[in-house]
Amino acid sequence: MPKTSTEERRWVDEAVRRVEADANRSADTHLHVFPLPGPPGVDLYLKDESVHPTGSLKHRLARSLFLYALCNGWVGPKTTIIEASSGSTAVSEAYFARLIGLPFVAVMPSTTSAEKIELIEWYGGRCHLVDHAPQIYDVARELASSCGGHYMDQFTFAERATDWRGNNNIAESIFEQMQRETHPIPTWIVVSAGTGGTSATIGRFVRYRRHPTRVYVVDPENSAFYDGWEQDTSDWTTGLPSRIEGIGRPRVEPSFVAGVIDDMQRVPDAASIAAMRWCSKVTGRHVGGSTGTNLWGALTVIDRMRSAGETGSVVTLLCDGGERYRSSYYDDEWLAARGIDITPHMKTLEDFGATGVWRAQ
Repeated sequence: MPKTSTEERRWVDEAVRRVEADANRSADTHLHVFPLPGPPGVDLYLKDESVHPTGSLKHRLARSLFLYALCNGWVGPKTTIIEASSGSTAVSEAYFARLIGLPFVAVMPSTTSAEKIELIEWYGGRCHLVDHAPQIYDVARELASSCGGHYMDQFTFAERATDWRGNNNIAESIFEQMQRETHPIPTWIVVSAGTGGTSATIGRFVRYRRHPTRVYVVDPENSAFYDGWEQDTSDWTTGLPSRIEGIGRPRVEPSFVAGVIDDMQRVPDAASIAAMRWCSKVTGRHVGGSTGTNLWGALTVIDRMRSAGETGSVVTLLCDGGERYRSSYYDDEWLAARGIDITPHMKTLEDFGATGVWRAQ
């Protein structure tokens, strides 16, 4: 291994300072009360990750991945950063690469929204598109090898780059913000899985702090996480891309820690998109598809609690803003071209809004 020069060490010190300073400039994300219809006793909250500087939950992950790589000696002043991503992580990593003066290349499926591609390029990154989603891993490794760069590999390092015991991670933030609520310790926290890093962080944190909170993971169509969890295997694959950007994977990723998950649900893509649109209408906050997946799962959990006569709180995540999906999930022609009919799911949501009764099939 080559020795690190004094000059390179100074560069790393400055890069870490810049990344940490970015975190120090950013206030915590908001926790919104969702206007839940129906009988009182259960409260729903949305943790709004769209207010990060790069507009999504992945800002936290990108910061952690950069600090992890810098402090492990994997990244230096001339390193090209390579990442395999479905979009939002690449947007955030492009931001941090520019912050410390490094080139960035994102390997992504060609189906990634045009809005995300534009954001990556705006931050100075370059997009390398592939036709088939499962190709992104190998192509990213090959690019890193060919240019002597560093492959960030979010799907491996997401669960270990973040300090799950605290240090202002998303789990610690949720519990601090819930302290003065009616039910300060959430009964359930509902999250979707892209890398699996967020569910791993929250699941480990609640066990470490000995909270009774349970973790509920929702998974879109085509994703391998639900079947891998249900079959108790880490080598489950579907070979199919998720149509809900940012979540779902064609294989069970190394960062997915099944042992900290209490329950899972597969959510139809049409239900995710309907819930996304309904959430935007109800809250006045334009949200993305993965937020719709989360909300559908949260409403399912709340129905279970009400049916069992339980009281308590449920927290889920508003992962990113809907402006990234104007040409896809918010476009009726785009949905029709892909055979996605949200009508029955939208009726379920509108009926719930009117009556407080959840009748999802």
